[in-house]
Amino acid sequence: MKIYNTLSKRKEEFVPLEEGKVRMYVCGPTVYNLIHIGNARPMIVFDTVRRYMEHKGYEVNYVSNFTDVDDKIIAKANEEGVSSEEISQRYIAECKKDMSDMNVKPATTHPLATQEIDGMIHMIQTLIDKGYAYPVEDGTVYFRVKKFKEYGKLSHKNLDDLQSGFRALQVSGENQKEDPLDFVLWKPKKEGEPSWPSPWCDGRPGWHIECSVMSKKYLGEEIDIHAGGEDLVFPHHENEIAQSECCNGKQFARYWMHNAFLNIDNKKMSKSLGNFFTVREVGEEYNLQVLRFFMLSAHYRSPLNFSRDLMTAAKNGLERIVTCGTSLKDRLEKAEGAATEDEKKLMEELGSYTAKFDEAMDDDFNSADAISVIFELVKFANTHVNENSSKEFTEAVFSELQELSDIMGLIVVKEAEILDADIEALIQERQEARKAKNFARADEIRDQLLAQGIVLKDTREGVKWTRA
Repeated sequence: MKIYNTLSKRKEEFVPLEEGKVRMYVCGPTVYNLIHIGNARPMIVFDTVRRYMEHKGYEVNYVSNFTDVDDKIIAKANEEGVSSEEISQRYIAECKKDMSDMNVKPATTHPLATQEIDGMIHMIQTLIDKGYAYPVEDGTVYFRVKKFKEYGKLSHKNLDDLQSGFRALQVSGENQKEDPLDFVLWKPKKEGEPSWPSPWCDGRPGWHIECSVMSKKYLGEEIDIHAGGEDLVFPHHENEIAQSECCNGKQFARYWMHNAFLNIDNKKMSKSLGNFFTVREVGEEYNLQVLRFFMLSAHYRSPLNFSRDLMTAAKNGLERIVTCGTSLKDRLEKAEGAATEDEKKLMEELGSYTAKFDEAMDDDFNSADAISVIFELVKFANTHVNENSSKEFTEAVFSELQELSDIMGLIVVKEAEILDADIEALIQERQEARKAKNFARADEIRDQLLAQGIVLKDTREGVKWTRA
């Protein structure tokens, strides 16, 4: 199995630190709003990497954090007049719902930054004791970038170039720093912000220290894979390496994986351009399995363009696989008996699909080629399985399709569609719940219908519904 390592800029053979086990850390979202489809790409990509590792027999310890203290969370809390904790807890719950709808498996551990403050204070103190960090008069603690001789090894940035770039900028707090490149490990609190006591001041951690501490606590001082979006390479991951390696005296991560950006209609996604989509918004138009299939239809290191045309193509592609899976399941319920001699020969061919699938995924997780193999298997099933096929043969084909699709996180058997009468009955119950001000039940019904592909729209004429 070869992985493209951002650190070395080449594909390398994967050799785990401990045989049969994988320690993997993926940077999670900052929870101040619903996640957008840019957040969804690393979630889907690295969930698929994890699933493939498990398919290969590895025991994967998969850690993905939630950043639950941040300027954006505080701004949102102040805007709503509630605590930062209320905002972060609300959007952690919403994020977990979206992840479930995208069939992203829960991490082994989902640590929260605010619950790991003691570990952060301890790591910062160690860095101060070793001379890699220093506090200033107001209680801010900075990391001495130039003391770490390998700084820039991940982003392949030259320190002199970075230095000249900083000279052209007004860097906040530069007068306190020994060097403009130094970055914050701990900062003093401002009025109305959450804070924690520390030896330097009441305050909160810098963003970068959080992941170093959570990775160390749940995976150890050295890990196999650290992953995230390519926007995190610099400065976030570069700074993580500096902190962790200076504190622990060991290589932090062996393999660094980064997915490329997601564009919308060939433009960068941004709120100002009005092309910003949350996962929840996409889910109102498409089953989120379609979004997952779309994300995996390109190699994770290739930029991906999101458009309605491409989503429609993804929907049609996924439908081919699901139709085949549902048909095989229906045939399996009626089929009988052992495989014929001809079927046994065909069953020998089935193993070749797993081999080709593994070959694609072993080459830096080429999900696009792996999905092509699933389509070849669909063609095989459509050609060779019919109402006269034996149970043994039908089961073998269905099992193969299900196994390969499951590694991709694709659900191949379509659930029976909810009947129109049942939809109307649930809408009526929802209306009654709203009249009784039982909004929790009303939301529950809406989510229940959405999970079954039914989108509700409240209009002046009443509730309209469509099948996504």
